[in-house]
Amino acid sequence: MSVTNSHHPVILFDGQCNLCNGVVQFIIKRDKTDAFRFASLQGRYGQSVLEKYGLPREDLNTFILLDGDRIFSKSSGALQVCRIMGWPWKIFNLFILVPGFIRDMAYEWIAKNRYRWFGKKNECQVPSRELSMKFMD
Repeated sequence: MSVTNSHHPVILFDGQCNLCNGVVQFIIKRDKTDAFRFASLQGRYGQSVLEKYGLPREDLNTFILLDGDRIFSKSSGALQVCRIMGWPWKIFNLFILVPGFIRDMAYEWIAKNRYRWFGKKNECQVPSRELSMKFMD
């Protein structure tokens, strides 16, 4: 399976995480330019991206943005999404001034507690027919 997608940045997320699914729905509703595509980290496409870039295939505690051949993860990935989404979300890129290790400490704390705070699905959510074109698998 090819993991390059030259036309659309791909957001890889934990498909079982309620918080992650909520963030995906939030982005879809506000993605006015149809910029993004999505894939769960557990799916074939997500697993092939992790393998191609030498990332742990069992570590689902991260958010990944694949933009061309570049990978952005954790807080850097989230900030890149905000940049691509445009105004008013682009304003969050001011957080790029905060050192990455500090941003990622906050990110990792939320990621570590996301199931406890927001819950977990037993299976990845299946997108509606209208949204299925936005999902890679």
